Amino acid sequence: MTMAGNLRKVTGLGRVGGLRKVARLGRRRARVDLSHPARSPLGSSVVNCVTYQDGLRAPVGEDLVDTVERVRKSGHGFVWLGLHEPTNDEFAGIAELFDLHPLAVEDAVEAHQRPKVERYGETLFAVFKTVCYVEHEELTATSEVVNTGEIMVFVGQEFVITVRHGRHGSLGPLREELESDAAQLAKGPSAVLHAIADHVVDDYLNVTDAVQADIDQVEADVFAENGARADPGRIYQLKRELLELKRAVVPLKRPLLDLADRPVRVVDPEIQAYFRDVSDHLLRATEQIAAFDELLNSILQAHLAQVTVAQNEDMRKITAWAAVIAVPTMVCGVYGMNFDHMPELHWRFGYPLVIGVISVACLVLYRGFRRNGWL
Repeated sequence: MTMAGNLRKVTGLGRVGGLRKVARLGRRRARVDLSHPARSPLGSSVVNCVTYQDGLRAPVGEDLVDTVERVRKSGHGFVWLGLHEPTNDEFAGIAELFDLHPLAVEDAVEAHQRPKVERYGETLFAVFKTVCYVEHEELTATSEVVNTGEIMVFVGQEFVITVRHGRHGSLGPLREELESDAAQLAKGPSAVLHAIADHVVDDYLNVTDAVQADIDQVEADVFAENGARADPGRIYQLKRELLELKRAVVPLKRPLLDLADRPVRVVDPEIQAYFRDVSDHLLRATEQIAAFDELLNSILQAHLAQVTVAQNEDMRKITAWAAVIAVPTMVCGVYGMNFDHMPELHWRFGYPLVIGVISVACLVLYRGFRRNGWL
């Protein structure tokens, strides 16, 4: 039975003594692969649990509590525990084992937190908003463009606990990438924290690039020949989705700067330089989002201006045709009054003359309006 398998029993208990007992009972169960990015096959919130020594994956199959105690006593290595949407009961035993602060535990379980980095004694608690681009064939007024989730990270001297919310943002590929760089992973839990922050911010840049393609398409449609007929709902939808992305990206600026500049005991000094690089990437994403917001405002204003211009052109056409039609209406109205002593009523050429005058007058008005661009 793997250490991660024993951990499934840990997630349901609140006392370390009970953890040892249940872990020993669980050794007779078959090994289960918990590397799946979502929930484990046994229904637990545990995704993976690995011990690292000098940047290398240590042998598994030990009791979790014994492993944690051994890591604490030796002062070398750390435990990386990954969970996906744990409940309060599932997280209670883990919180007691690693002495996590109740406020941080509450934030990790409840989710929907603002991106931040907080210190609770010797433990660092970080919240990252994850984002992914939702593929769609055609952007509509109801299309979902950006989907968000969360990753909470507890960082101590001998452990890293990641709590993921949402169906995207799996850390499995990130774990494999880190394991291929033993020198970086040997720097301790702060290396994992940096890798997660870098992974999340890179996703921000990927999403902004994808959103830019949608904005370019909307811009092309608005400035097309029939741009006034474009659906403004698509612009509003993009602005709403951009606001969701902004809520994930902008609040992370201050926490990353703190990690890069302020000394923290659980963060290796060499890792702080890497956080500066992540902060620079975040600044790029922030600037792109601000530029997109301004661009969408300009596109919306341009669309409204096009609608106004189109309405004015329609009104000019209607007015021009009304003027043309007014000439025969006036003439016919005059000669339809049925007075006995009206001139030309009994004249043989009266009717052709009136028709000719009407035709010439209408033709002159039509050509004049056409020359001025009203028709």
